[in-house]
Amino acid sequence: MSWFESLILGLVQGLTEFLPISSSAHLRLTAAFAGWHDPGAAFTAITQIGTEAAVLIYFRKDIARIVSTWFRSLYTKALRSEQDAKMGWLVIVGSLPIGILGLVFKDAIVGPARDLRLTATTLILMGVVLGVADRLAARDEEGGRHRAIRERKTLQQLGVKDGLIFGVCQAMALIPGVSRSGATISGGLLLGFTREAAARYSFLLAIPAVLASGAFEIKDVAENPGHISWGPTIFATVIAFFVGYAVIAWFMKFISTKSFMPFVIYRILLGIVLFVLIGTDVLSPHAGESGS
Repeated sequence: MSWFESLILGLVQGLTEFLPISSSAHLRLTAAFAGWHDPGAAFTAITQIGTEAAVLIYFRKDIARIVSTWFRSLYTKALRSEQDAKMGWLVIVGSLPIGILGLVFKDAIVGPARDLRLTATTLILMGVVLGVADRLAARDEEGGRHRAIRERKTLQQLGVKDGLIFGVCQAMALIPGVSRSGATISGGLLLGFTREAAARYSFLLAIPAVLASGAFEIKDVAENPGHISWGPTIFATVIAFFVGYAVIAWFMKFISTKSFMPFVIYRILLGIVLFVLIGTDVLSPHAGESGS
């Protein structure tokens, strides 16, 4: 991997990680359209550490409060009813599905799941799901001629069952094209949560999963150092951090007043374009894969 490739891929990772459009799909497509090799699951996992570092800093006050209260609640019974202590457990519970499924289906994730036809399919299907979820949220918020405005749930009302459902939605992001934020936010909206609550829990829930995934990949790469270019990968990770931080700040403001429909339209159009390019043999479904 060249330094220029790492610059572009780092920018793509930072721009797309927190938007509901799938960073893994865009990294894969960037390589395919540019004629580069697929950066691979290891590169994706490691550069995601950069974007998760941005989450840690942006939500540092929330995270510090949750971690502190959760630890103290282990030996101080009175703190166990505190929302921050509950949130600590909810992040742990919500992280279980992706941890289990990620280990079980690891070989498929780094192999067959990177077929661009699957990516195109998930881009479209997840776009439709996000569109439906967003429309339901808008209907509750706006009411209507024969409907009263319906108050949506906040994180204060998040329970264990909700956390597990969020977790299952996050696990779907193991398939390229689904989008971690897209899946969890859609799940949250369908569960009746506000856009901001769904996005905030989505970002918090991603922290242990992404950091664990990155740690496993670093361990594997350390055992087979010839499979990755460390210099360009670290450079891409740093770029992803700075760009990702700016995107988080913008996205949290955006969703407080806007709908997700621009992302829905973008996902569906991109998926259709991919199918057309593959169907007309302009693009191979395995374009950019290592060794192709």
